[in-house]
Amino acid sequence: MSDQQNKDPLHGITLEQIVTALVEYYGWDELGELIDIRCFNNDPSVKSSLKFLRRTPWARKQVEDLYLFVKRMD
Repeated sequence: MSDQQNKDPLHGITLEQIVTALVEYYGWDELGELIDIRCFNNDPSVKSSLKFLRRTPWARKQVEDLYLFVKRMD
């Protein structure tokens, strides 16, 4: 059996790492403008964002896509 690399660019990266990286890169205000969800705009925290994103696939997809975009720009 040959070794195959995982083709998922998010493999090994936790949702917490993604949210934290985006907050460090953009800050809560700009992140809330880019992805207009309440957990980024009203009393934002990593904990509340994780809770929401784990239950909301469409929002999680937007966050993951933005993270991949930022990583491509680096």
